[in-house]
Amino acid sequence: MSMIRDLRAVVRPSSRVPLRKEQSAPYDTTRDPATPSAVVDCAVYRDGARVRSAEPLSPQEAMRLVRRDGGFVWMGLHEPTESEFAGIAREFGLHPLAVEDAVQAHQRPKLERYDDSLFTVFKTIHYVEHDRLTASSEVVETGEVMCFTGRDFFITVRHGGQGSLRALRHRLQDDPELLANGPSAVLHAIADHVVDGYIAVADAMQVDIDEVETEVFSPGRRGGVSRGVDSARIYQLKREVLDFKRAVAPLLRPMQLLSERPMRLVEPDIQKYFRDVADHLARVQEQVLGFDELLNSILQANLAQASVAQNEDMRKITAWAAIIAVPTMVCGVYGMNFTYMPELHWRYGYPVIMGITVALCLGIHRTLKRNGWL
Repeated sequence: MSMIRDLRAVVRPSSRVPLRKEQSAPYDTTRDPATPSAVVDCAVYRDGARVRSAEPLSPQEAMRLVRRDGGFVWMGLHEPTESEFAGIAREFGLHPLAVEDAVQAHQRPKLERYDDSLFTVFKTIHYVEHDRLTASSEVVETGEVMCFTGRDFFITVRHGGQGSLRALRHRLQDDPELLANGPSAVLHAIADHVVDGYIAVADAMQVDIDEVETEVFSPGRRGGVSRGVDSARIYQLKREVLDFKRAVAPLLRPMQLLSERPMRLVEPDIQKYFRDVADHLARVQEQVLGFDELLNSILQANLAQASVAQNEDMRKITAWAAIIAVPTMVCGVYGMNFTYMPELHWRYGYPVIMGITVALCLGIHRTLKRNGWL
């Protein structure tokens, strides 16, 4: 128990970053019906403000406006096919390897630098609400957001039903001073948004782990051993924590690079903000590692308790078998039907033998109970 309390101290840091209101906003996964195909939104931003247009802009029209009047394009796509993304890749000069990763998805978090762009992959995590954790409960859902950052464009490719960036876009549009820093400001905002989501999920998973821990170490029906916790529930929660760790751990190095190493496509004023994101991410990683170690300890403790309970049951079975062996032996001896047997024809032979048998059984029962076997 002392080791588990130490682990819980790691899992629960004393200072918790307050969650922003945007985290509690519902996820919006709908596409705008006015935009074609996989394009969710396409807009031109100049001096921190969105350039309004009478009709939805196509990627070609947006780039034409940027090349003529300046600014940058921010385009969002949701699960584009290879054919849908091919024309956009040609228009913006995206590297074929990055395009292939963006279309196929299922990539690990990473940061790759190409000639004129940065390709960043984020894993989004969404906590699945449930009344009670079961052996088949899905605790987290994962998605992906791929970001292409250029001098005059920013493209997001989203996979999965969670992690809409529409609310984030509106929030940035309300902060033109920040948005005036260009595509790197959007990259930071998405990184901060994703990591804030990690913090919210970590807080929710803490509740599930506390619930399982309480059940494992709560007094059972006998001997203080808990008998009502299914190991499959703990293992399922551990698998969900593993998915969480796969999203968090690989992202730490890219965030450190963005915060420490000067890059042509990242504004110096924005780079320092990545340090805050990297710091929050490091704290979440510590929490997730603490979750993993704590669940290992809980699982081992639960298995040990199950083993103790089985041993206790086996001792009781063995004790009763020893008691029953006495009358079984006596009955077996007198059931052999020999002509000459002790006290066979004596008038009081039967009650005497039965009395001796009962006395032996009571003596064995008392001895075993005194030793804790019954």
